[in-house]
Amino acid sequence: MKMPQKILLIEDEPGLVMTLSDRLQAEGYAVDHRGDGESGFAQALAENYDMILLDLMLPRKSGFDVCRDLRQKGIMTPVLMLTARDQTVDKVVGLKLGADDYVTKPFDMMELLARVEALLRRSLAKPDPTAGSYEFGNVKVDFRGAEVWKKGAILSLSAREFQLLRYLIEHDGETLSREKLLTDVWGYEALLNTRTVDVHMAWLRQKLEDNPKLPRYLLTVRGIGYKFSG
Repeated sequence: MKMPQKILLIEDEPGLVMTLSDRLQAEGYAVDHRGDGESGFAQALAENYDMILLDLMLPRKSGFDVCRDLRQKGIMTPVLMLTARDQTVDKVVGLKLGADDYVTKPFDMMELLARVEALLRRSLAKPDPTAGSYEFGNVKVDFRGAEVWKKGAILSLSAREFQLLRYLIEHDGETLSREKLLTDVWGYEALLNTRTVDVHMAWLRQKLEDNPKLPRYLLTVRGIGYKFSG
């Protein structure tokens, strides 16, 4: 029997907790709930979840801080932020801290469920974190530990750089447009532009390639985008 996908809901509004929990469980998901940022953060570290629904305004620890600290701990579980704020700056900050998507309260339940399903589909397409590691040249990528090593020394990669590298490896040999990378890695075309991809690719090349100006693995496909050649 297939195990239900597990969602951690970190939210402090009792009415919304009840509504979301009931609907998600009716859709076949297993739901755990924590009502403040500190306990939610601890729970996310303690168990493996398929997704985290994270409120932005929480007691004891904000959603921003929870998301940032999870990514710094190497927890790459998809995060969908729930926020009552409708300011672009808050959305950008959340995405930069590693959130995968967001919805603004009050939200339509069908839209939320569609976003949950989309993020879960994307996460299923990624390598199994228990699958171990991947090596190319003198670089080793540890998917489970969310670490990257070069010539035996650990590299400092941001959560987004790691996500981008992981996605490129998953699509080894496939030409990927900047727009597709924005959609699948960042999740939002509207708040970012294709220059964002170029900048992150340049950072990855500086860290991973022996000669960033003549890359061997992170290749540019002129007029289209990029591809990974492992």
